[in-house]
Amino acid sequence: MTRSKVLLAAAFALTFAPPLHAKTIEINIGHQSMCTDTYTAGIVVKELKLLEKHLPKTGKYKDAKFTVSWSDYSSGGPITNQMLANKLNFGVMGDYPLIVNGAKFQATESLRTLYVAGTGYNLKGSGNSIVVPVKSDIYSIDDLKGKAVSTPVGSAAWGMLLKAMQDSNIPTSEYQLKNQSPAVGAANIATNKIDAHADFCPWTEIMEFRGTGRKIYDGSETGVPYLHGVVVRQDFAKEYPEVVTAFIKAIYDAGKWIKEDPMRAVELMEKWTGVEKEVLYIYFSKGGHLTLDPTIKPQWIDALKFDHTVLAKEQAIPPLDFDTWITDTYVKAAYKDMKVDYEAEKAEVVDPVKANAGLPMEIWHSREGIKTYPNLAAFLKAVATYNAEGSKLNSTYVYDVETGLKLFGKTAFYVKANDGSFATFLRKREAEAHAKKVDGTIVTYEEAWGSFSS
Repeated sequence: MTRSKVLLAAAFALTFAPPLHAKTIEINIGHQSMCTDTYTAGIVVKELKLLEKHLPKTGKYKDAKFTVSWSDYSSGGPITNQMLANKLNFGVMGDYPLIVNGAKFQATESLRTLYVAGTGYNLKGSGNSIVVPVKSDIYSIDDLKGKAVSTPVGSAAWGMLLKAMQDSNIPTSEYQLKNQSPAVGAANIATNKIDAHADFCPWTEIMEFRGTGRKIYDGSETGVPYLHGVVVRQDFAKEYPEVVTAFIKAIYDAGKWIKEDPMRAVELMEKWTGVEKEVLYIYFSKGGHLTLDPTIKPQWIDALKFDHTVLAKEQAIPPLDFDTWITDTYVKAAYKDMKVDYEAEKAEVVDPVKANAGLPMEIWHSREGIKTYPNLAAFLKAVATYNAEGSKLNSTYVYDVETGLKLFGKTAFYVKANDGSFATFLRKREAEAHAKKVDGTIVTYEEAWGSFSS
């Protein structure tokens, strides 16, 4: 009998077990309100009480009572520590923290976790990045040799930083690695107290939006997908499999709620988290960085296995048996109950280059809301007009030619070709290569829209 069938049999056996006789079941969840990729298993589920909506109320749960407790953390590492201490049943975290979680549990004699569902992903790997102070003269990861670089050690950004440095043949002995929380790292970038800071979403965009930081390296350059997911203690999952299934249903509903009305979602999430809605929009709007999806795709398993090798090179992680750690038993059960085609959604993979091709540029007007424009010329002309009128623009959005990623209009690199047309880029080196190809020049955002001023 396969492992999945064994788990299903155990789940069904527990389903028809005797009632729990008014037993109180404590559900303790560790999440990150300052990490956008965890929102569909964290802050949205918490605030909309979506888990309570799906908790089982029949069979052995007929007389059971539930208490749901949410604990907020700045990164994934502390969540794993609390799960090891049996203070949390569920943990929501990014790719590298997920594998650290699984490996640390497997390093014990008896404790285990299960990776049971995803939350969101970016196929190109965008989400983690390296930022420098906005006026820094550093533009490349190669310029970080001998510099002080901070990151939340144990986080997804930490793993990305190690991978990026390995790719650039920069050993840890050639730069100063400092362990700093996202908030501390962002504050140090704003006050020029650190040369660079590597962090996860949405901290880079927060710094860009506030005008304190500038991105020099994007996670998409690693060539590895960026994803977040949910782990649960195996002992809890075996005792209450229907609760795990209920949690995954809540994740699905949270994603559906965001997609139904992204503007409503970002405005409410701003109130819940303190992250500016204009920053959240770059993740959750149409064309945004995140694809919300609980399914466990083969590509994600491959990515997690690769991430493990990155940490293994740094001797920073124990071995991990992926076959016993990852299970789609619970997510399949959730989809079956919801009458949603799991295999169909599992087969869908969103590539920003294809999905975002032809999407309009956007201006978020303070009074008129989101305005869309079919091309950069129309967009830049509108920005020029609004600025001439003295209108307040909350934010503007364009797309990177190379990756298809959504960018703040003010942070993109603009290339003006010899024929007067424009193109936008995430990274300076691609902008320089394109400028050479089209006999053009790199111009600032202000110079780009300024060329349309009367």
